[in-house]
Amino acid sequence: MATFYNKATLSYNNNTTDSNIATGELVEVLSATKTSLEADYEVNDKVTYLINIVNSGANAFTGLTVTDNLGAYTAGAIKAVPLTYVENSMRYYSNGVLQAAPAVVSDGTTLKVTGISVPANGNALLAFRATVNEYAPLGAGATITNRATISGTSFSNDIEVSEVVKDANAVRLSISKSIYPETVVENGEITYTFVIQNSGSVPAVASDNAVITDSFSPILDPISVTFNSTAWTSPANYTYDSTTGLFQTVAGQITVPAATYTQDPNTGKWSITPGVSVLKVTGTI
Repeated sequence: MATFYNKATLSYNNNTTDSNIATGELVEVLSATKTSLEADYEVNDKVTYLINIVNSGANAFTGLTVTDNLGAYTAGAIKAVPLTYVENSMRYYSNGVLQAAPAVVSDGTTLKVTGISVPANGNALLAFRATVNEYAPLGAGATITNRATISGTSFSNDIEVSEVVKDANAVRLSISKSIYPETVVENGEITYTFVIQNSGSVPAVASDNAVITDSFSPILDPISVTFNSTAWTSPANYTYDSTTGLFQTVAGQITVPAATYTQDPNTGKWSITPGVSVLKVTGTI
């Protein structure tokens, strides 16, 4: 609700006089909200946004424009845009009924939707998806704030809405395996190396109960095991069946430090340096 003021001037015989100031209240009947179906994000995730425009008045609003900033923020002298609109993902509903696709223009820095109408005592809903790209802030406490502005000639003040999603702030593990030497003679010795990487902002700790399981074929016997260059023993750290080749670490023994994140001051892009732990199993074929 906004207050407005007005007065009149009366002129006569080279004289002027002002009226009293009349005061009125302008009731805004158009409102909006913006929500995300996902509470957090990781790079390459897709986030679904909903923009709901509600008209509590007796007259329809037509020809509205919705402009979305795709989460743009300033990093030093760089304008970074952490969301990329997913082409053809826009859906437009009027009072819950799917409408023809609206005109959508995305230049990589903003998303503009035109020709939106909101029926009297009704609502219009826009739904679209965006991909989290390499400009998304990473690390504990990182967020993307996505803002949208609704504008039109039929109402006086633009409406601004926003939604915040946060970095998942979680453990994100991956594993790779290599063998050395790749060619080995019978009754020779080989080493399996398991590299566990954590691209998350939280370290993998004992309570995460990470376990590596492998069935060695051909079977290795005997074996020796190290984790981050520290010798492991069985059954405290791992179990191994030399008749079947089944190897398994004990839950809670695998730990991996958190990743570190760096933003390039020239491009605004973020890079990830994963935390790493290394498990080695050496044995005789």
